Amino acid sequence: MFGAILVLFVFAIILIIKGAIIVKQAEVVIVERLGKYHKTLDAGFHWICPIIDTQRGVYWKTVQRTFDGQTYSGTVIRHRIDMREAVYDFPRQSVITKDNATISINALLYFQIVDPKSAVYEVQNLPDAIEKLTQTTLRNLVGQLDLDETLVSRDKINVELRSILDEATNKWGVKVNRVELQDIIPPVDIQTSMEKQMKAERDRRAAILEAEGLKKSAILKAEGEKEAAINKAQGLKEAEILKAQGEAQARLVEADAEKEAIRRIAEAFNNQGQPDKYLIAMKYLETLEGISKGQDNKVIYMPYEATGILSSIDGIKQMLNK
Repeated sequence: MFGAILVLFVFAIILIIKGAIIVKQAEVVIVERLGKYHKTLDAGFHWICPIIDTQRGVYWKTVQRTFDGQTYSGTVIRHRIDMREAVYDFPRQSVITKDNATISINALLYFQIVDPKSAVYEVQNLPDAIEKLTQTTLRNLVGQLDLDETLVSRDKINVELRSILDEATNKWGVKVNRVELQDIIPPVDIQTSMEKQMKAERDRRAAILEAEGLKKSAILKAEGEKEAAINKAQGLKEAEILKAQGEAQARLVEADAEKEAIRRIAEAFNNQGQPDKYLIAMKYLETLEGISKGQDNKVIYMPYEATGILSSIDGIKQMLNK
């Protein structure tokens, strides 16, 4: 009797231990009762009946890297579903563009399970299904673009691919948050052609920039010479104007001086003589003095009218003596 009670007690302890489940944060457990969905266990402590209740396992694709750097992928069965955002690195694959160029593309996919029940019962192997869907969708999108468009339309492909995947995986209880194309590698011969094309384009831009620089330099030089010539002409013009104004002022001063001299001479004569003859005689003598200067021998011909001038000078002398 005691042995039977002990056996029942041990059996009850085993049932309690087997039925106790502790679910971690950001994880859920799908529980089936007699092969049918029963409930979803959230984070915390739970107890299920080990005989009629079982945890539903899900297939999950894993990638492992060995010490030699090689990567191996496999499928395992998980009894706990991670609700956090997951990142999946798709292997590199060959895709043909619209212009029949074969390129190699690998991508990163960020997704999150929002409905664990649908992720378990609506699809057999969720990661593998997402991978195959991404590959086929990517082939369709790239097949509609030329090689040049594919290389420059990475953001466009990311947006369209995410939209299509998010709509397709909604039935599986999955939310696709982001898709990123890591590398787009064209064939070697196309890479060589592209490098030559880029080099030619850079050389062309360099030649254009050099020509534009020479053009601007020539224009600036011509404008500088033009401005210098204008400034020079303006300076010469202003100098000539100032010179003419100076000569005019000098003549006015000289005329005023002669006017004052004539007035004083007239006052000196005091209306007793002819001051005009005096001035003519003085001018004539100044002219003769200028002619007689120099070392060369000169013959001076005295005009007939000079006798009158000399008589005027003699008359001035007599007047001054008085």
